[in-house]
Amino acid sequence: MLILKAEEIGRLDQFIASKNSDYTRSYFNNLIAEGNVQVNGKVITKSGYKLAPGDEVQVEIPAPVDTDAKPEDIPLDVVYEDDDLIIINKPQGMVVHPAAGHYEGTLVNALLAHCDGKLSDINGVIRPGIVHRLDKDTSGLMVAVKNNETHVKLADMMSRHEVVRQYRAVVYGVITSDKATIDAPIGRVDGDRRKMVVNENGKPSITHFEVVKRYTEATDVKLLLETGRTHQIRSHMTYIGHPVVGDPLYAPRRKNFGLEGQCLHSQSISFIHPRTGEKIEFTSELPSYYTDLLGKLYEL
Repeated sequence: MLILKAEEIGRLDQFIASKNSDYTRSYFNNLIAEGNVQVNGKVITKSGYKLAPGDEVQVEIPAPVDTDAKPEDIPLDVVYEDDDLIIINKPQGMVVHPAAGHYEGTLVNALLAHCDGKLSDINGVIRPGIVHRLDKDTSGLMVAVKNNETHVKLADMMSRHEVVRQYRAVVYGVITSDKATIDAPIGRVDGDRRKMVVNENGKPSITHFEVVKRYTEATDVKLLLETGRTHQIRSHMTYIGHPVVGDPLYAPRRKNFGLEGQCLHSQSISFIHPRTGEKIEFTSELPSYYTDLLGKLYEL
């Protein structure tokens, strides 16, 4: 257990993270939400709780939860790799980390084998090396990290919007604006923990998009994330009336053109390497499921 004393007014999560660089702020946010943090003997579950000078903060860091995730010899499309991190071009349909119903064949299983178990453990043994994730049916570029120092630095860079991620998506309907910004908070749906929607109690979320090409039934767009909320693109595009084509959660009754999941691809990523200071920048080609869909659509 960590026992800390606040010296000044400030947010609970920021204070705890500033006192322990072995874990990310998002990790401590989860601990707070799960009731593992007390202030002056009282459990606090709000990350934004305001501390006063002299407040005593107790942080219970749970022991790692064991997992059945085992290294599996699964081929990976490795775009870049060094001693600190690895960039993967994830295929559509691959689950990132073990969860109910998906304990084998995940990206984590593949990484454990490829990296010989040398992955960061800040997010626990269930998600080794995972500093951010893509949904199962979202394809494209994704970073995993091999040590905790790199994990903390990269997570901090992401929180400061210093990791630039650009996506491509085909969405239903014809978007008339050439470009726009969606600035709308996103939160979970009561009664359906799988779904994220725009609501006033959600977390700040900003998505920029620009039209690539318009079709009679859909629009091809590129999107730039300023924040990285769960299902951000899928939720935001649904919010403006243009859900991602093939999305089984946000547009289950729409024509899916034979897709097995949403037509959403993480196309490029760029950031300054947290150790070397060199710029890392990669772009991946659109996968066949994406180009096949474009071939089925009629241009305006």
